[in-house]
Amino acid sequence: MNFCRNTIGVLAGLAVAALIITLGIKIDSTWVTYKQFAPFDHWEALLRSVQHKDSFFIALLFFGGLGVTFGGVVTAIIVKYAKVAYAILIGFIMLFIAMLDIIIYPYHPVFYKISIFLIFFPFSWIGGKITEVIYERRKKREKQLQLKNKKPQV
Repeated sequence: MNFCRNTIGVLAGLAVAALIITLGIKIDSTWVTYKQFAPFDHWEALLRSVQHKDSFFIALLFFGGLGVTFGGVVTAIIVKYAKVAYAILIGFIMLFIAMLDIIIYPYHPVFYKISIFLIFFPFSWIGGKITEVIYERRKKREKQLQLKNKKPQV
């Protein structure tokens, strides 16, 4: 049962991260010029057209960090144990996808290639820690309420 729950958690976290990144790069309408939603069919043309626009890659890094943070939170909420580890797994998978993107399409600037290592792991870890801290506070509060409601026996 935990295997299914963990798999669903990872897939949900990846979906949230991908959705945030996809919506993030659609903010500036001059970047995405194609009409239909088929980002993989047009990705090379898009990268070629924004090759010398650093603002696109800065936005991609920002929304990548935001995406893996929220993806890590979603994953950590769904999985039962090792919340931070599974959140970091989201960062690792997204880093792997970004590295494949860099290898397949050579249109990325050098600062982007270096920065993805500094973005994906720390921000996914932060997403897992946010959830872990919230759960620990909730447990502590519940424990205090149980002690408070417990009547002394005479």
